[in-house]
Amino acid sequence: MYSYQTFTAVTDNGPYITKLILHAPEKVTAAQIGKDTFSVYVERKNPETGEIFMASRVWLGPKIYPSRGYREVTAAYPCDEMGKKLSESDKIALEMPYGPLYPTGYAQAAFRTKMNEFIQCDYRVTQIKEIEAPVPFAGWVFDESLGDICPQLEGWKNDVSHDKKMPLGYGYFTPDRKRAEKILHSLDSEFGNEWEHELPKKIPLVIWLHGLGEGGSDPTVTYTGNKAVNLASDDIQRKLGGAAYILCPQCDTYWMNYGRKEKGNITDSGVNSIYTEALKSLIDEFVKAHKDIDKKRIYIGGCSNGGFMTMRMLVSYPDYFAAAFPVCEAFRPSALTEEDAKNLKDVGIWFVNAEDDPLVPPDGLCIPTYFKLKAAGNDNVHVSLFEHIIDQSGLFKDEKGMPYKYVGHFSWVHVYNDFVQYDIDGSQVMYEGRPVTLFRWLGRQRKK
Repeated sequence: MYSYQTFTAVTDNGPYITKLILHAPEKVTAAQIGKDTFSVYVERKNPETGEIFMASRVWLGPKIYPSRGYREVTAAYPCDEMGKKLSESDKIALEMPYGPLYPTGYAQAAFRTKMNEFIQCDYRVTQIKEIEAPVPFAGWVFDESLGDICPQLEGWKNDVSHDKKMPLGYGYFTPDRKRAEKILHSLDSEFGNEWEHELPKKIPLVIWLHGLGEGGSDPTVTYTGNKAVNLASDDIQRKLGGAAYILCPQCDTYWMNYGRKEKGNITDSGVNSIYTEALKSLIDEFVKAHKDIDKKRIYIGGCSNGGFMTMRMLVSYPDYFAAAFPVCEAFRPSALTEEDAKNLKDVGIWFVNAEDDPLVPPDGLCIPTYFKLKAAGNDNVHVSLFEHIIDQSGLFKDEKGMPYKYVGHFSWVHVYNDFVQYDIDGSQVMYEGRPVTLFRWLGRQRKK
């Protein structure tokens, strides 16, 4: 029996195991192996009990997917430790299809609660075709896992705040200043000379608040449950000025939890949260610990429950944040008073929503809030509406081969890829006379 490693990619639909790296007992060449050389079988299990479970497609109805079975191999080749192709090696990469139509490749599941958790994925790779050699290779079986590789997690760490009443876990990304300076030095003229070619001593902080599915006790889920990890990508970092800290706090239930334990009065639903003070305490602690954070460039955003919490934090601390980007947010517009709106007139706010969102329709939530803010004198508030959320990456197709259509609630997909650029009237959002995307705009906001 031999060993293998999984290779995970965090995609628009969450984390998928996209390939396996086999640790073979002999070197092989590219000509000796092919996609029909090995068979791949996986069992997805509860990491605590080892039980195989069935996964349901909760967003699109009661369809049940199997959590064990064979995965197709689409390519096989010699590779290095990170899965990069080589002409000869004792490591072999097996690529497999992944995405919404291939649930057995998904690395998480909501199996104990409604929240996403990483699960145990046990693979067994069997050689089913003889490998030609002076003495042919045969009978190889790989079933011992040596762990996972996920390059997108470089620079990310997890920690817990020290709030005595309610400590919160969080994930965070620390930018590499040398790498950031290389990015700045290599800038083209796409947006003119948008930034200086040297990093300033102080850099911004972007706070991202997860949705309902990413609550719990593993902060890694806050930036991998969907593609929040992409906020640390070279592209987004460049648009923010070359480098930015990313902070992803995690609550153990959900941000809209306001402490109600009995049925009856639900007037606080969509208004208050038991986590407001604890979250501010975490942010203050993080900023204090990182002296190079620019306190005039602290930005906050989040999706769904996190979009609600973004608005809750703005209303509670209107003088703290330079800008915000609430995504499919669920804060009740009637709870935003005229005084609240006036307090936020100098804060840049960019809402994002899909028109076909079945959970938080924009007509009843972000749009009324937008008009309240405009009426209070905020001339830097925007709303981007998408008719549908359809894959623009080219990676994911539906059963007919067309670009995959997500549930309308998934408007965060376009945020992570920075596809957001149009205002509520269909015009492009402008900055200093030029059209900008959400993160180009965000990186230019500064607290007055």
